[in-house]
Amino acid sequence: MKTEAGNLLADVDAQFERAAVYSHHPRGLLDQVKMCNVVHRMSFPVRDDDGSIRTVEAYRAEHSFHRLPTKGGIRFSPDVTEDEVCALASLMTYKCAIVEAPFGGAKGGVCIDPRKESEGFLERATRRYVAELNRKNMIGPAVDVPAPDYGTGEREMAWIVDTYTALNPSQLNPFACVTGKPISLHGISGRTEATGRGVAIGIAEATASAEDMEAVGLTPGIEGKRVIVQGLGKVGFHAARLLREAGARIVAIAEYDGGIASDVGIDVEAVQQHRAETGSIRGAPGTRTIERPGPVLEMECDILVPAALENQITADNANRIKARVVAEAANGPVDSVGDAILRERGILVIPDLFLNAGGVTVSYFEWLKNIQHVSPERLTSRYQEVATTRVVKALEGATGAHLSDQDFMKAVKGPDEIDLVEAALTDTIIHAYRSVHETWKSRSMPDLRVAAYTLAINRVAQSYAVQGIFP
Repeated sequence: MKTEAGNLLADVDAQFERAAVYSHHPRGLLDQVKMCNVVHRMSFPVRDDDGSIRTVEAYRAEHSFHRLPTKGGIRFSPDVTEDEVCALASLMTYKCAIVEAPFGGAKGGVCIDPRKESEGFLERATRRYVAELNRKNMIGPAVDVPAPDYGTGEREMAWIVDTYTALNPSQLNPFACVTGKPISLHGISGRTEATGRGVAIGIAEATASAEDMEAVGLTPGIEGKRVIVQGLGKVGFHAARLLREAGARIVAIAEYDGGIASDVGIDVEAVQQHRAETGSIRGAPGTRTIERPGPVLEMECDILVPAALENQITADNANRIKARVVAEAANGPVDSVGDAILRERGILVIPDLFLNAGGVTVSYFEWLKNIQHVSPERLTSRYQEVATTRVVKALEGATGAHLSDQDFMKAVKGPDEIDLVEAALTDTIIHAYRSVHETWKSRSMPDLRVAAYTLAINRVAQSYAVQGIFP
């Protein structure tokens, strides 16, 4: 049984304890908030393509039952461990509390390398994993709702919902058993880019503060900021794309096999196209190649966005980080020692605890859509078009001005699903950041991370207290 995960669980617990002193809750209640309620380790056989049998190890951790269902992604990685899924489930509990999504935290992991396995083997492993979860009542719309994570995506979520539906034929809301599904299987528009979009929104909100930017030697706003992104997966790509659209300059990108840089800025969509054609970001047109990914993190920039895996900034390299702002797009990319070093050096860290909550936020919208059996715009879009048409015509009549047919249609068009999702996501991330920032400043806390953990601890603890579990 694997139980070591680069000390991520120890780091999460250490950050929890830093914040616990500001919460003023009884120790017993704090321990209940902190501890992982359930972790299930399983081993199961999967038939390989050649007909032989392989044993696969997997996990599912359900951290907190203060709200149900529990919610959290499933990652496919040969390095996934029990401690890792417990740590990530903990982060999900706190993350959901900060963005006020009504879930407890959960996380799952399957010890396989999706880059080395055939599609057939991945499908068989996914379906067997779901069968094992179903056997233990650890999946379901009101129980535990998985989502994509590192190494998984829409394809795996489609296999999950199909398997769950077959195993539970009388379930009224089978499509709500998992989020991050394809649109054709009752997914929701905007889920793929949700985490990256949330990261970009959070960075924009954080850098809008003149006081906070002055403290790190920057001017307010995204415009002209030099950004380095580590990891060009779904999160890193969409965060980089949207930051570039907002006026930032992407000066370097790191991937597992090396990196690229350009002082004039990188077209991330062109890089993505280059990778689709060649299998690597190395050699992308208009960039210079960096042989190893590590040095990219240590290059000069204004904002560093680690968007890959945990423990990327540690005691080994934190003193060499030259960014003024570190924006944690991944889960746990800065360990507790590295975090202390960055803090001592006056670098602003925007913590993962709310910055990468865009994924679970839009997953919440998808879950609601599946529970309600209706897309969010279907009941309102036409009504809003009619109401807006009346207003525009009244204004035209009162002013004598008239819009062209094309402009009129743009002005009165009701929202599509994606419009509602993006607006609600933007509102959620901004509200979450401001709540954390207010907690930080009003209580003179040492940093945003302590403020975020304190806010999360208080909200989870209050849920337990209201239920009468802790008087």
